[in-house]
Amino acid sequence: MPKHILTRGHSRALTRHHRIAAAGVAALGAAAIGFSAIPSNASTTTTSEAVAPTANVAYSTERITDVHADVTDQLAGASLKVERIAAKKQAAAEAVAEKKAAAAAEAEAEAERARQAEESAGRAAERAEVKRAAPQKSYSDTLDGWIRESLDIMKKHGIPGSYEGIHRNVMRESSGNPKAINLWDINARNGIPSKGLLQVIPPTFDAYHVPGTPKDIYDPVANITAACNYAADKYGTMDNVDSAY
Repeated sequence: MPKHILTRGHSRALTRHHRIAAAGVAALGAAAIGFSAIPSNASTTTTSEAVAPTANVAYSTERITDVHADVTDQLAGASLKVERIAAKKQAAAEAVAEKKAAAAAEAEAEAERARQAEESAGRAAERAEVKRAAPQKSYSDTLDGWIRESLDIMKKHGIPGSYEGIHRNVMRESSGNPKAINLWDINARNGIPSKGLLQVIPPTFDAYHVPGTPKDIYDPVANITAACNYAADKYGTMDNVDSAY
C-alpha cells in the first residue's frame, strides 16, 4: 500500500517538472520570433511594437478573361502575318514559274518556227533542184509550136480549148500570120483594129491577158492564150467559135 502512494507522488512531481520545462521552451520560442521580426537597426526594447498584425489578403473568384483574349488576339495576328508572308512567297514562286513556263513555250515556238523555216527552205531548194534537173520543154517557132505552148499554159490556168479548135479559128482569122491586122472592119473604124493570130482588139487582150505570157498583142502565144481565155468566158471554149467573135 505505501508503495502505491510513493508511485503517485513521484508521478505528480514529474508532471510539474515537465510543465515548467514546456513553459520555458514556449517563452524562448516567443522571444526568438520577436527578435527575428525586429529590423537590424531597431532597438530591442520595441520588440513587441515592431511585430505588425497579419494583413488580410483579398482573393477574387472572377475568371480572368482579358489576358487570355489579348494573348489569343496576338497569336491570331501573328498567325495571319505568317499566312500573308507565306501567300506572298507562294504568289512570287508562281509568278516565277509562269515566267519560266512562258519563256520555255516561247523558246519552243521559236525552235518550231526555225525548224519549219529550215524545212521550207529545204523543200524550196529541192524544187529548184528538180526544176533545174528536169528537161525544159521546147516548142518550135511555128504555128504548131505556138498552139502547143498556149495549150500547156491554158491547162495550168484551167482554160478549156483544143488544138483543133484553136488551129481552125487561127486559119480563118489570120491564116497563121502573127502580125495580121484588120484595117477595114468596124473595130478599125473605131480606132481599135483587131490584131494577131486570132484577131483580138487591144481592150480585149488587156482584159483577158494570161500571166506568164508576154504583154504583147502580136506575140503569138500571148495572143492565142488571151483569145482562148476570152472565148471561154463568152462561149465556153474556143471550140464553140466558128465565125467572128
